[in-house]
Amino acid sequence: MGDDRTDETAATAAERACFEAGIKFGSLYHQFAGTPVSTANTRSLERSMAEAIENQPSCGSVSVDIDDDAVAAASDHGYTELTGRLMEVEMRIDHDGVVVETAMAVEDGYPRMRVESVDRA
Repeated sequence: MGDDRTDETAATAAERACFEAGIKFGSLYHQFAGTPVSTANTRSLERSMAEAIENQPSCGSVSVDIDDDAVAAASDHGYTELTGRLMEVEMRIDHDGVVVETAMAVEDGYPRMRVESVDRA
């Protein structure tokens, strides 16, 4: 991947695409954290989350997987609040000719969001 900076302070296309990925993760996580979830509504919540984030510019695809067993274990009175520890997320961002693959998964008990790959389209 070449450097497409026009001057010392301009962001590259890859940096802009990674920034877009961060915006999408922040939106997904903070918009839906705390949502009531039970094993009866995990699939519909997964679809709703993915479709909401896919509405944003440069978002190629979103996959949300809520762990039914973890939801059941955390449930009080038949439901619990959605947290990053209960789900895994993958996103594909297409921005300015760059494709960024990202993922969120629990590592050492904490939901980590990371860039998996950055490629020119």
